[in-house]
Amino acid sequence: MRWCLFSAPNPIRFAKVICGCALASSISIFPLLAAYPQAEPDANDPRIVQLYAGAKAAEQSGDMAGAISKYKSILEVAPRLGPAYNNLGALYLKQHEYPQAIATLKQGLKVYPTMYSASVLLGIAYYEAGEYTEARQPLEAAIRKNPKDNNAELYLAKDLVKLRNFGLAAAHLQELAKREPKDQEIWYMLGNVYIQLSEEALAKVDAIDPNSVLSHQIRGDIMSSMKNFDGALVEYKKAVDIAPNQTGTHYKLGNAYWQLDDWADATAQFQAELTNDPGNCDAQWKLGNILLEQHLRPEEALDDINRALQTCPYLMEARPDRATALIRLNRYEKLCQIFKWLSKLIPKIRAYTSCWRRHTAVWGEQRRRTRKCLLLGSWNKMRAQRKQNTPKR
Repeated sequence: MRWCLFSAPNPIRFAKVICGCALASSISIFPLLAAYPQAEPDANDPRIVQLYAGAKAAEQSGDMAGAISKYKSILEVAPRLGPAYNNLGALYLKQHEYPQAIATLKQGLKVYPTMYSASVLLGIAYYEAGEYTEARQPLEAAIRKNPKDNNAELYLAKDLVKLRNFGLAAAHLQELAKREPKDQEIWYMLGNVYIQLSEEALAKVDAIDPNSVLSHQIRGDIMSSMKNFDGALVEYKKAVDIAPNQTGTHYKLGNAYWQLDDWADATAQFQAELTNDPGNCDAQWKLGNILLEQHLRPEEALDDINRALQTCPYLMEARPDRATALIRLNRYEKLCQIFKWLSKLIPKIRAYTSCWRRHTAVWGEQRRRTRKCLLLGSWNKMRAQRKQNTPKR
């Protein structure tokens, strides 16, 4: 006869499994009991065949108590019939009777230590019972036997999170994400694990010296990420007071001022940063950007932006500002190169680039004025959008 063993939950149903703390109702067909030589005589017993049919019928009709009773009767007749322990343990698990599920599955694994499905179910039972330390061993054993069991590995990752072993949990979730790249739950869990790892690392920095430059910068970065730039200013100022000559301290403070459109203070901090770190192309670019925002000295702004791009040629955020400076200086002939760069990032610019190439031979005054107005309006919109979308540094 052929026995059905409950499998670990299907990934598609996994969210429901977690919410309901029960296994999915679907089952997978395992090999004939001929694979278990010592149990073969029991499997052929007519009484077992009849009891198994009754257990299946009871389960399908929703009579879980009746199904459990049938499997208990099977084990009284054939105490070494491993699949019966597996299915009985699964029924207990569906009924949230975790102690009974654990005891039954452990007994089944004593009878057949290589019964993979029982190992998975035992780990799940321990996990749902809140015995996270005990859940780890059977789940890890199951993964060693079948490294591609997504459900078992996801339960193992969740168990490791409960044990606060975030590093190993992240490793398992990364493997799951490779196999199930469209599973939102996996990505959500992985993101939360990374947050935990980050919080642990940052907490250690703060624990070592809460008044250090790094501790104040971390607090400032957290506030900046929440758009609380006023609060970030307080922490960044403390970092500058502690280490005024350390690279990065003036830039972070200047960037907070820049986000608040406090151009004078931002300029002073970016200039101080360039004294400490002449190669900081972000500070150099933002000096030019500030001048453009105030509609001041486009020649000087262009020099700042060009120096930034010479140091960091792939600083794409600076190129729209360079184009804006060229427009304000009426240097239209140099804009083609800017358009070529931007067309790689902004598809809408490709139309302007094509139009520019077609008409470079004709420079009528009316055409230039029309183009200038069109480009200036477009750049102003893009500059506003770019500033809004620029990652906070």
